[in-house]
Amino acid sequence: MKVQGKVHKYGSNVDTDVIIPARYLNTADPKELAAHCMEDIDTEFVKNVKAGDIMVADRNFGCGSSREHAPIAIKASGISCVIAATFARIFYRNAINIGLAILECEEASKDIKDGDDVSVDFDTGIITNNTTGKTYQAEPFPPFIQNIIEKGGLLNSISK
Repeated sequence: MKVQGKVHKYGSNVDTDVIIPARYLNTADPKELAAHCMEDIDTEFVKNVKAGDIMVADRNFGCGSSREHAPIAIKASGISCVIAATFARIFYRNAINIGLAILECEEASKDIKDGDDVSVDFDTGIITNNTTGKTYQAEPFPPFIQNIIEKGGLLNSISK
């Protein structure tokens, strides 16, 4: 599985309250959540994100409360993959469970800039910055996680 898109770049410790503010948690509708994704840290995100785009961040992405709404909002906004130096454990698990592709790669998270064009090969774990030509190696997903991502989440992978 491969994806390619424009990068939306963030720093360290981006918590779930910033990804989807608590004031919007009265809905479980992915489209409604996506309409408010990242608005407290990046008011232009929802206007600029396109299907297939990639989010890149530094350390501890998705820290804070354990709400599943955060990866749902990111995925529903059109983001195809999140690359970070590290993820909060519960966010990592929630992202896989809902079918949001995420990769840990410290070097890529440091080098890749906002607006760069990046492609990701999940079979090999190779991240390519098409803007600079530089490549990075992340740990590829094991086949069972690739299956979960490809099927759109854990429940879909079990039921199909």
